[in-house]
Amino acid sequence: MKRLFCASFVAVVLSAGSAVAETPDTETIYLEHCAGCHGGDRLGGMGPALLPENLGRLRKKAAHDVIANGRPATQMPAYGKKLNAAEIDALVALVYSPLPEVPVWGLEEIIASHIQHVDPAALPSAPLHKADPMNLFVVVEGGDHHVTIMDGDSFEPLARFPSPYALHGGAKFSPDGRYTYLASRDGWVIKYDLHSLQVVAEIRAGINTRNIAVSGDGRYIAVANYLPQNLVMLDTSDLKPIKIIPIKSLQGKSSRVSAVYTANPRNSFVVALKDVPEMWEVSYEDKPPARFAGFVHSFEKDHEEAVVAASFPVRRIELSGPLDDFFFDQPYRHVFGASRDGTQAVVVHMDVGREIAQVPLPGMPHLGSGITFDYQGRRVLATPHLKEGKVSVIDMKSWEVVKVIDTEGPGFFMRSHENSPYAWVDVFFGPNKDAVHIIDKRTLNIVKTLRPVPGKTAAHIEYTKDGRYALLSIWEMDGAVIVYDMETLEEVKRIPFVKPVGKYNVWNKISRDEGTSH
Repeated sequence: MKRLFCASFVAVVLSAGSAVAETPDTETIYLEHCAGCHGGDRLGGMGPALLPENLGRLRKKAAHDVIANGRPATQMPAYGKKLNAAEIDALVALVYSPLPEVPVWGLEEIIASHIQHVDPAALPSAPLHKADPMNLFVVVEGGDHHVTIMDGDSFEPLARFPSPYALHGGAKFSPDGRYTYLASRDGWVIKYDLHSLQVVAEIRAGINTRNIAVSGDGRYIAVANYLPQNLVMLDTSDLKPIKIIPIKSLQGKSSRVSAVYTANPRNSFVVALKDVPEMWEVSYEDKPPARFAGFVHSFEKDHEEAVVAASFPVRRIELSGPLDDFFFDQPYRHVFGASRDGTQAVVVHMDVGREIAQVPLPGMPHLGSGITFDYQGRRVLATPHLKEGKVSVIDMKSWEVVKVIDTEGPGFFMRSHENSPYAWVDVFFGPNKDAVHIIDKRTLNIVKTLRPVPGKTAAHIEYTKDGRYALLSIWEMDGAVIVYDMETLEEVKRIPFVKPVGKYNVWNKISRDEGTSH
């Protein structure tokens, strides 16, 4: 992979912050101890990128501890005996200082990062294991940066492989469930074959990536980037780039991408922009439908792109404000999006291309983990809130709030299954992080509160293919995945994992089950 390893670049970065510039040896310290893994440009290498945008989940105090004591189960060594506290503080100040210029990560850099591990022609035509390929789980272990493939019937691991730092945005799958695609915060995208249990290819499509989406026809991956501010299209067959779409509003303002999801029935990607009041619909059909007529995206003159059958025209929908996240109804006709100020949500009718309703939802709803189900003859959406201990239930016809369910604290994940009468929501933030609520979808009442490991975070529920079992994560280094019987709501098995931050069932994802995020 192409890297810029130059002291002059680091010297320019150091001049950006006075706290760093006052320590004359910081440049030498970084080059000697950090650049070999993280790159002289701080854009990453064997180790993750060291930029403020990529370190948002790591506080400065924790970063000081990582430099001093290393990170267990990774290649990050401890420097506490080589560097004093002031030198470590200077390094922390450096990596949290923004670059003086936006780094270039274009087509040339993306192509240079591409690694083909296995010839696609050499892959088997059928699974090499005896597990049900539709009931596999992809378990992301954030504690030591690994991914485990688990049999959803026996709950036994089939394979485990190392992943890039900070996988983000959940596992995505090919329409037939054969391949899973994973993306890291650093922009690395991995293609993994669930038949032969091996990594097929990987590529770095950005510097700071939000998430990825796989097209409904299985041909393309859309990579949503904070840095650079663009949408990168990859060919799923080999992960090579086929187009880069810079993100600019009608007024020419650049924007980060909040999220991208595929809208399978529409044969398009839907993109929320973080910094401008627009939502984009990007067609991946070879012959885009009539709604894209006249919506031809204008690119910069120096824009680099490869030739591809789909032209990826962009249809812009102007909004009252930027959206941080959004949720589709089951027909993919409406988008329910959360506003940045966290006080309301808006409903966008995708066919007419405009907002049709606003719903007051204080407490910043986490729509990315919303679910839908039928309640008293009507379809409702249920979502936890990131800043309040509540679950809001919204009628998806009138767009009115049906009920607000009080919980023991703000939640992050909510899950159910179309064969289950129950919905699960965690209490991810605050003193009750060890609790998870089970809600009866027929009454909208909490029927049970579990505390599987007192004092330790319980989060992220996913069901088996048939909805018979629900799997819960203990979000700790000495964590576990706990399996619950959905008839008795009792624990039936506990499997140790290293901070299992997410687990994704193949069937639920590719069938777009109403109880899981899409």
